[in-house]
Amino acid sequence: MDVDVSAEFSRGECEGTDVSVGESAWEEYGCVLWDLAASKTHAELMVDNLILEVLLANLLVCKSARVTEISIGIIGNLACHEVPMKHIISTKGLIEIIIDKLFLDDPQCLYEACRLLTAGLQSGESITWAEALQSEHVLCQILWIAENTLNHQLLDKIMGLILVVLESQQKVMEALLLPMMKLGLANILISLLTFEISKLTSERIPERYSILDLILRAIEALSVLDDHSQEICSSTGLFQLICDLVKFPDKVEVGNCCVTAAVLIANMLSDVPDHALRISQDLTLLGGLLDIFPFASDDVEARNAVWNVIARILVRIQESEMSPSRVHHCIMVLVEKHDLIEDELLSQRVESGDEQHSLCSPGSAANARNVSLGMIISILNKWTAEKENAKNNRNAEVPVSESDVKRLLDCCNKFFNYN
Repeated sequence: MDVDVSAEFSRGECEGTDVSVGESAWEEYGCVLWDLAASKTHAELMVDNLILEVLLANLLVCKSARVTEISIGIIGNLACHEVPMKHIISTKGLIEIIIDKLFLDDPQCLYEACRLLTAGLQSGESITWAEALQSEHVLCQILWIAENTLNHQLLDKIMGLILVVLESQQKVMEALLLPMMKLGLANILISLLTFEISKLTSERIPERYSILDLILRAIEALSVLDDHSQEICSSTGLFQLICDLVKFPDKVEVGNCCVTAAVLIANMLSDVPDHALRISQDLTLLGGLLDIFPFASDDVEARNAVWNVIARILVRIQESEMSPSRVHHCIMVLVEKHDLIEDELLSQRVESGDEQHSLCSPGSAANARNVSLGMIISILNKWTAEKENAKNNRNAEVPVSESDVKRLLDCCNKFFNYN
């Protein structure tokens, strides 16, 4: 499945192909209908004039991959509208033939089939679509495509379909998720994540960033489902992968991915606290977590998750016996990120004015932030008390400014007292 694809939601222009005159005409006018189907008014007029019956008949007999792609694409646009969707559901045999197209080997057709199925699962008729998809044979094919396609646009679309399943209403998940998990969904997602992170670190292909984001969101969705979280959260390999992503130095283009990774780390730590032992001395991870705050400026839940992970790391650091060089390194990380810490504290102070009543609640966002600040203050005070030793430590190659330490300490004290 490594054929190039350039599928779009509408196709106003079609490239010439070496096909019969009749097929060329069908392609030309089919592309016009594809575009028109994006309009609610036109879509309703089209179904009133039996377009679905025509497309069904065409899908049953057509051998052309291009015409099949256009036919499914038209139905995909029709499916974005409530009334045409009801017509799609009521057209006997149409859903079945669409699902059957998942077994084609043409990436463009598969792309449009996945787009249509995604629209179906997001519609008010989602249960009908889920029931049509719940065959093990069909679900196995969906996972096979995800695991084996070399076409990044198709992978993006198939991952979108899987994510919709994970974020659907309970009845849809009951129909589809358990059999998908039995077919190895969790392992497939981890395998895909491993591949995408390797691509990120070696080649940095912007077209693949959305795929990485979808995979992470799918894994994060699984990590909070009671019946399935253990398989995700107990994976040490996955935990190491997402920690590596958080430590990725150039977050500008993958900021959203790093935010999701931080939330996933928090979820995994909540489910399997022993993971904290693996990161208790990882000061690079601490710096990476602090770097995430600007990318999560509009996501309070994500920022709270970051504070939760930071609190767990700092508590472990505080509990361990740190050498002067280790304290020095920790201070360097914290001082370097002072502006990020202060900006985050300022923004949360504005947003969390009504949070004071829950500050001491174990596990609350404010409590995690307060624990983190308390640990930072303690570490800074420890360094200040031993600053002469720190200055004379030969391993401390990069000096730390006492004024910078004091500025960070004042900032933390200010917000720690406020909380």
